[in-house]
Amino acid sequence: MTKRIFRSILLVAGAVLLAGIVLIMGVLYGYFGGVQERQMEDELTLAVAGVEADGESYLRSVDTDRFRLTWIAADGTVLYDTQADAASLENHAERTEIAQAMQSGTGSSTRYSSTLLEKTMYYARRLSDGTVLRIAISRATVGVLVLGILQPVIIVAVAALILSNILAHRLSARIVDPLNNLDLEHPLDNDAYEELAPLLGRISRQHELIERQMEQLRRETQEFTQITNSMREGLVLLDHHGCVLSINPAALRLFGADEDCVGKDFLTVDRGVELTGAIEAALRDGHSEIRAQRGTQLWQFDLSRTGEPGAEAGTVILAFDITEQERAELSRREFTANVSHELKTPLQGIIGSAELIENGMVKSEDLPRFVGHIRMEAQRLVTLIGDIIRLSQLDEGVELPREPVDLRALSQEVVQDLQSAAKQKNVTIRVEGDEVRVTGVRRLLYETVYNLCDNAIQYNVDGGSVTLRTEKAGQEARITVADTGIGIPPDAQARVFERFYRVDKSHSKASGGTGLGLSIVKHAVQYHNGKIQLQSTPGQGTSITVTIPIE
Repeated sequence: MTKRIFRSILLVAGAVLLAGIVLIMGVLYGYFGGVQERQMEDELTLAVAGVEADGESYLRSVDTDRFRLTWIAADGTVLYDTQADAASLENHAERTEIAQAMQSGTGSSTRYSSTLLEKTMYYARRLSDGTVLRIAISRATVGVLVLGILQPVIIVAVAALILSNILAHRLSARIVDPLNNLDLEHPLDNDAYEELAPLLGRISRQHELIERQMEQLRRETQEFTQITNSMREGLVLLDHHGCVLSINPAALRLFGADEDCVGKDFLTVDRGVELTGAIEAALRDGHSEIRAQRGTQLWQFDLSRTGEPGAEAGTVILAFDITEQERAELSRREFTANVSHELKTPLQGIIGSAELIENGMVKSEDLPRFVGHIRMEAQRLVTLIGDIIRLSQLDEGVELPREPVDLRALSQEVVQDLQSAAKQKNVTIRVEGDEVRVTGVRRLLYETVYNLCDNAIQYNVDGGSVTLRTEKAGQEARITVADTGIGIPPDAQARVFERFYRVDKSHSKASGGTGLGLSIVKHAVQYHNGKIQLQSTPGQGTSITVTIPIE
């Protein structure tokens, strides 16, 4: 209130001061301007008479710096000027006051200086011989006059400011002090103006009501916050305008937002068309569901309308991370389908051969071949079941005994075991590198190297080679299996470690592979906290490097 009183008094004082200055300046400027114009006309009349009588000799006799006389011929040429050399002056025929004087006998004009702080008034009159005599007087503008009185104006303004301040403090102190001393926490205990008693009574009752409501709201908010903060699911509450009322930490992480989004439109949190459409569907139908990808995770969003359909209906968004569930379901379906298919193939061969033998449809000389086929398919079935069991053990994280393993000696053992298979494919296989020891599960490491080398042989070209290299790199051991085979297409390189995935299914069936070899490699390396790096160029070969921590 003190500031308002101060501003009011200062505004009134300033308005009065400004109005007085403008009024006085206007009146004085107009009055003295009129006097100066009349004097200029009188002086020009006398000068015209002198020039009519004595010509240029009269002008030479004029000695004053208050005004300037210029004599111009009928064609605009300057004949004489009291303050400049006439020969150096340009033609004046186009000047406004000269042109007016040539036409009507008299003319006048006003021109301002470049700084607008001075103006020059011109008044011209035509003589009897057709020439024109012009008088010019310089005059200060209003701006110069204002600058001239600026100092007293400032003094008056400062005085008004000080006086306004003093008056404001005195007036406001009497009015505001009783109000400033009100104890709004205990409104009924105040001894103030009688007019304030009803107001203070209402404030007291509102205090009691607000305090009860605030306490209840604090309890409910605390309970709600504790529940939502501990949720793994994302929870977002929207009002009927689509603005965020509440969002829990899980939802903040999901949408990559921060707590500043509360109170803002949900579009600032997520601009996805699918989710926006789901919100509209929930407001219209009461409920909607969508699944959407967020980064590498798959989320299910359940949206429900709060309240009845209408302008005040809001939306609740509940987000569930179903990535692992979806992956597990997909993996289960694929695994079941693949296992069924892979088990059915050798079983059908066994059953078919057994039925032919049982029905006596096999000649005695062909019997060994059919029995051999049954044995081969049964061995394939046993191998497949063994691979599935090993994968199950690795999936379940069964702890296996560890021991020091020399990777170079292990590699030489693998090469020795695969020599016959390499000769059948006309492929040379050799071991290079240094002796490297790691602590691990020997059986898993053997199967890792065996499967990599077996694949390198099976998918090689006639006369090709397989190089197995072991080396130490810091605190890690590296096993590299490089071949000169057919290579792996770029679109299949990311999937070769999946279960039952085959790049060339016809080639795999011919080689008797189960499709689980590289999957076992992947899980065995992960069991040893290692990494696999694959480089392959179709038609040139493949190089797979397994890196395992030494300890």
